[in-house]
Amino acid sequence: MARESENTRAEQMRRRATSLAPLRLRAPSSGASRFALNPWQREALLGYLFAAPWIVGFLALTLGPMLFSLYASFTRFNIVNPPEWVGLDNFTFIFQQDDRFYTSLYNTFYYVIVKTPVVIAASLFFALLMNVELPGQRTFRTIFYLPSVISGVAAIFLWIWVLNPEGLLNRGLGLLGIPGPNWFYDAAWAKNGLIVMSLWYIGGNILIFLAGLKSTPKQLYEAAAIDGAGTLAQFWHVTLPMLSPTIFFLVVTSVIGAFQVFNSAYVVSITAGSAAGDPDQSLLFYEVYLYIRAFQQLQMGFASALAWILFVIVMIVTGIQLWLGTRWVYYQS
Repeated sequence: MARESENTRAEQMRRRATSLAPLRLRAPSSGASRFALNPWQREALLGYLFAAPWIVGFLALTLGPMLFSLYASFTRFNIVNPPEWVGLDNFTFIFQQDDRFYTSLYNTFYYVIVKTPVVIAASLFFALLMNVELPGQRTFRTIFYLPSVISGVAAIFLWIWVLNPEGLLNRGLGLLGIPGPNWFYDAAWAKNGLIVMSLWYIGGNILIFLAGLKSTPKQLYEAAAIDGAGTLAQFWHVTLPMLSPTIFFLVVTSVIGAFQVFNSAYVVSITAGSAAGDPDQSLLFYEVYLYIRAFQQLQMGFASALAWILFVIVMIVTGIQLWLGTRWVYYQS
């Protein structure tokens, strides 16, 4: 009997242990494990933490001022006094009564339309030259890129000296029997002088073109040569199509940058332009006019309206370029 009772108690204890085992396995988790992150969540959190300085800077220093300028464009605001709501008065005056707005818009569009193809063509030409395997190739590449790292204002004063009516360029033209223009001292040549000056900064474009040329498969040139294509045919049917994404990128960025031309135009206008009187306001570019309204006449509301008009113009022009790009840009994929 004693042995049977011991067996019965042992069986009961085994059954109780078996019934309590799932409870031990399903013990409530601690607070720390409840909020544990999986590897993907930890990686995302670290990414946001690293990007946090930029995000804060964008919200505080870019998006915030943009939204305030949008509000200010509908006000009369001179910094000193609080903004006064005027609705669409600024935009109405700009489009209906402001002749300087149309002058600055014409000068800017002229600069964009003429400068962009000149800079792209010059950059591609020098990139093709520097893509040829010759001794001292790296030295020549460095020399062509060096002007891009020179301070902007210092380079502008250098070019004002070069494009002086008695300057270095006109003297060189004189040796060839070509009478040089007055450049910045002549309203008819002032914008063209700025376009010539812009060639000083094509070093970055040349590097981008070189990268595109290096990525072009040599097998394409070999196949074209087997088919009897000469140098010009290879350039037209192989090089240009393969470089079309690079050309498209540089055209879009060059157009956007040309719309925002300010430093060179402003410095030249207050030096050589002022000396010549600039009767036709040939150096009154859009950003220069915006600066005059904002920081010389303290018409911040009016200047904000000008800025948003320029923003819309650039967006429209860029959208047209993106639409046209689908018709001529070739992607290997």
